[in-house]
Amino acid sequence: MRFTLFSLLLFMCAASFAAEDNFSFDTPEQRAQFLSLTSELRCPMCQNQNIADSDAMIAHDMRRKVYTLLKQGKSEQDVIDYMKARYGDFVHYQPPITIATFWLWATPVLFVLLAFIFIVRRKKNEKTEDFQAKLAKADALLEQEKE
Repeated sequence: MRFTLFSLLLFMCAASFAAEDNFSFDTPEQRAQFLSLTSELRCPMCQNQNIADSDAMIAHDMRRKVYTLLKQGKSEQDVIDYMKARYGDFVHYQPPITIATFWLWATPVLFVLLAFIFIVRRKKNEKTEDFQAKLAKADALLEQEKE
């Protein structure tokens, strides 16, 4: 019984170490680039989690590809361009401004602007209507006093 439990625990420990990525770098700058890129690239499978923090298989593959590209001497921008070409603009936390993404940014701003204009006009009309009602009431009082 004890041997089985010990074997099971040993197996679980070995499996957890096997799942960990171990990368060796030639320079500290290369390591810094790797850490920067893996925190800057989004996991396509996870919800808003970078590939450095994700345990998804695709994130492991992406980390290995980033490592391989950096070892080949590619720049950070080359790695980002490769990942965008492979997974789309979604993979980068700083998407480019295109016609499609422009509307994603502009629509909320336009909505707020239109809502502000609507509220200002409505308040202005309410004030005008309120003023007209008070003026009519004052005219009615004057007419009563004349009689």
